[in-house]
Amino acid sequence: MSPANQQALDAVAGLLACPECALGLEAHDRVLRCGHGHSFDIAKQGYVSLLTGASTKMTGDTAAMLDARAAFQGGGHFAPIAAAITDAIGPGGQSPGTDRASDTVLEVGAGTGYYLAGALDAAPATRGIALDVAKPAARRCARAHERAASVLADAWRGLPLRERTVRAVLSVFAPRNPAEVARVLTEDGRFVVATPTERHLAELVGPLGMVTVDPDKDRRLDTAMSGHFGAVDRVLVEYSMKLGTVDVANVVGMGPSAHHAGAAHPGLAALPETTEVTASVLISTYRPN
Repeated sequence: MSPANQQALDAVAGLLACPECALGLEAHDRVLRCGHGHSFDIAKQGYVSLLTGASTKMTGDTAAMLDARAAFQGGGHFAPIAAAITDAIGPGGQSPGTDRASDTVLEVGAGTGYYLAGALDAAPATRGIALDVAKPAARRCARAHERAASVLADAWRGLPLRERTVRAVLSVFAPRNPAEVARVLTEDGRFVVATPTERHLAELVGPLGMVTVDPDKDRRLDTAMSGHFGAVDRVLVEYSMKLGTVDVANVVGMGPSAHHAGAAHPGLAALPETTEVTASVLISTYRPN
């Protein structure tokens, strides 16, 4: 484990909550411990597991899916989406005199940590928490950014954070738990949600049989949010990408279609050397009611 991993976890330990008793956690060398004596070792890969009890029913991304996603993101294809998410979060340190919650951003279902890392690059004083239910994701997130603490947890069981501890929460193509997000956000915090539109990667749906986007997705999102949040902004990020066959294979392999088709889909061979593909994502920003 690198010193940066330890420092990132030490910096946010006081914001985390014990999943057994909800007391705050404190860092002691390579262990996080609560006042009741529950302790959680920091893994040698640099993340801490706050998963407890029976096995989670959530299916996280596999290592192969994360490798494909990291390769695609590394090509800069989703850079405009990352930039729009960073803009939606807003600058850190907006509330002089407040505690460090004003300088902490949480990404739920962080995957590779790509979007959180972009937000942290834009705000040098901001701390990050990357939360995911999959061990391969937790390992990768521990390497995503020197100020990003990686936490293994199931968001549907409850976010292992104390109340009103983060100024922004990100959910990028990931499941959401609005009640829990509302609990951990500061009163003036922001919940930034990125969801694909029907046009997102549409050129690949037919040839490769990729999973389609529910046309009712936006309405269902607002309904799920309505009891806890009000929408304050929406930005459509839409542009054309020129993807080579390796890029297309990574697109198939990195998302939900990987469970159905796999990266070695026979339709890939029938595609031209370069395919023009639409990226279309709605960035919705919410405030707690």
